[in-house]
Amino acid sequence: MNFWVIAGALTHLSILLLILARILTRPHRQPASRIAWIVVVISLPILGILAYIGFGEVNIGRKRVEKLQKIIEKMRHDLPTVRGNEPHLATKIPKPFTPVFAVGRSINGFPPVAGNIAQLPPDSNTSIDSIISDIDAAKEHVHLSFYIWLSDRNGLKVVEALKRAASRGVTCRVMADDIGSRDMVRSRYWKEMEEAGVRLAVLLPIGNILLRPFRGRVDLRNHRKIVVIDNSITYSGSQNCADPEFRVKPKFAPWVDIMMRFEGPVAIQNQYVFASDWMLHTDESLYELLLQPITMPMEDGFTAQVVATGPTERPTAIPEMFESLLFTAHERVIITTPYFIPDESLQNALCTTAYRGVETIMIFPRRNDSWVVAAASHSYYEDLLKAGVKIYEYEGGLLHTKSVTVDDEITLIGSANMDRRSFELNYENNILYHDSEMTVAIRQRQEQYLFTSVPVTLEEVRAWPFRRRLWNNTIAILGPLL
Repeated sequence: MNFWVIAGALTHLSILLLILARILTRPHRQPASRIAWIVVVISLPILGILAYIGFGEVNIGRKRVEKLQKIIEKMRHDLPTVRGNEPHLATKIPKPFTPVFAVGRSINGFPPVAGNIAQLPPDSNTSIDSIISDIDAAKEHVHLSFYIWLSDRNGLKVVEALKRAASRGVTCRVMADDIGSRDMVRSRYWKEMEEAGVRLAVLLPIGNILLRPFRGRVDLRNHRKIVVIDNSITYSGSQNCADPEFRVKPKFAPWVDIMMRFEGPVAIQNQYVFASDWMLHTDESLYELLLQPITMPMEDGFTAQVVATGPTERPTAIPEMFESLLFTAHERVIITTPYFIPDESLQNALCTTAYRGVETIMIFPRRNDSWVVAAASHSYYEDLLKAGVKIYEYEGGLLHTKSVTVDDEITLIGSANMDRRSFELNYENNILYHDSEMTVAIRQRQEQYLFTSVPVTLEEVRAWPFRRRLWNNTIAILGPLL
């Protein structure tokens, strides 16, 4: 009996030491994250080890990583992925904004391209109607990828539009995340699309939940929202394929989103992002499609660039984009995000921006659908307010828009939040563009949010009871565990 007790103890100690060694040597792990995981594993030896096995590694699976690396390598070497070397796509960016686009290019290799135009639909339902109108007008292909796709009114309207397009010979390729869109991918509507000729793929399928930790982390998700039509039209923003009433979480509704419609060369960059995901999850090659000529740029169009990030890119990519935009600002920065758990560098950048006299405005939802994020984000309020950052909380529903506008000149819009999930765990896609008219359009939408928001003051935060501050800071400690 004593032998087995000793053997079990030694085995457990060996596993514990191996896990601790992995925590200390895992690449790209921030010191705060290493410390947090060490504390958890030592404090809860069995549960901590199981937690690390399930959630400690940022890994979509070795085979997937190898396949994706081959796809991206072939794109960058054999295909004109940059789509900016052509003289007619060259653009002159004002010097203050050159570093921001340089950071964007360092992530995917996509340069800023000239000749784009955009439209900003007034609300979520109109955005869906616009997508459907473009699907109905498609001549060659329709590509859609959503994190959440519900079988509600808007979701089924898109299903019917895709079936109509497929019936008239348009090639339709559709992807949806296995967790976010489980309502759709397990429904009869998914099968109906397949029977109608729509080509389907499920992103990051879960498979056997017991074996999943050994094949990749279960909560690494594809959070992208991509629409590309005929290589010339694309959409980018925060909106999922669903009604704003969002029936899976109705008490937080309506979901308030932005989904911008772009025409021009930037569409091909989103096409490359879609194609890399498609070829990762299917056996169909899209290389020939990617070689097709792109839409000629508009003479009076603006400069734009796709910025796509994920757990197979460097984990600092999207925070670097946010920080570059902050350091570019001279007069005003307005930020909207529903989920705010910054790393130390981004928190410092926000405070520094306010300290140097830039009007820095942040708008969050008053009621967040994630109590964890709500508590953690509140722990950062006091330092931001002390630095002069103006914080507002939106009361008109779940403000889900992810946007940054700088000096009425440059905008970043897309799917990425200012939290650690978007930094390290989710595949995201965003578009950075330089255009005063369309930046002002987004800023005006942001100001509409402000009209339905209440300011948060430093005095209010300092008056929070001890138990609330203790709770917020305790939850915030969990942030590095991602």
